Amino acid sequence: MAVAAKKKDKPGGTPEPTRDDLLGYYRQMLLLRRFEEKAGQMYGMGLIGGFCHLYIGQEAVATGIHAALGQGDSVITGYRCHAHLILAGSDPKAVMAELTGRAGGVSKGKGGSMHMFSEKGHFFGGHGIVGAQVALGAGLAFANWYRGNDRVAVAYFGDGASNQGQVFESFNMAALWKLPAIFVIENNQYAMGTSTARHAAIRELYRRGEAFGMDGRQVDGMDVIAVRAAAEDAVAHCRSGAGPIVLEMMTYRYRGHSMSDPAKYRSKEEVARVRAERDPIERLRDHLVENKFADDELFKEIDKEIKAIVNEAAEFAQNSPEPDPSELYTDIHVN
Repeated sequence: MAVAAKKKDKPGGTPEPTRDDLLGYYRQMLLLRRFEEKAGQMYGMGLIGGFCHLYIGQEAVATGIHAALGQGDSVITGYRCHAHLILAGSDPKAVMAELTGRAGGVSKGKGGSMHMFSEKGHFFGGHGIVGAQVALGAGLAFANWYRGNDRVAVAYFGDGASNQGQVFESFNMAALWKLPAIFVIENNQYAMGTSTARHAAIRELYRRGEAFGMDGRQVDGMDVIAVRAAAEDAVAHCRSGAGPIVLEMMTYRYRGHSMSDPAKYRSKEEVARVRAERDPIERLRDHLVENKFADDELFKEIDKEIKAIVNEAAEFAQNSPEPDPSELYTDIHVN
């Protein structure tokens, strides 16, 4: 097994990820994948109620961007939020307990799948209103700019949300004030059940900020190394005072829009092709093997480790008590 090497700078100035970096990304993506698969199973068993939007297939986006962020940088996203919260540092047990509506959840069981929050991790929530998090993300960036704290704010949203009017209003204000905002479009090809070919007049969504003088970049969102490199460039761009930037992550979700979506608007062959040719976890696994950074024995150890974490989270969630009725009157507002 190769020894972790010192980071080397690529021509663009972004350091090459080390073996330890890559194994860390692999562990994180596998944790997100197995966690969401378990959540899907528990939903089918009736242990998770309401809406539930899984992140399976998109793991490289959140993992790569998280790797480029620093302490105090903030993140906000929509309702497909479990993975982002785990990467922000929340215990998978608390996230799964939130999904099951238990008192041990990160939001005391009152938020469920779509409304999670972690002040400690600077994760400002999943949000159920399509596109609303973009305006809130611009507000977080404004707070950083106003305080002069050199922090950046990342606002994730989907290709469907990119058509919302408040997104363009947020772009305008962010560009006008040169706010340190990274607008990440997770283009998973379908806005609920509508393909980008049918809902976007200009399909190069990274160009959406051009009218406001914003830089934009399209990235292979199924390649965690490419995502990390683009994210580090974007973070440096914002910290330099150059203003906001748009990153369009070309990714794909394997499941339906939510657990209630049978996804009949696309063929099984299409999904199978993406899984076979572009799966982010398998691509990183191949990269690790090709560079002699890992072997089957190590992968088995990691898989065993991740399964134990996820099983523990599921057990904790099922055994955690339901919220006390008095919780109905707490956390209503902040003085």
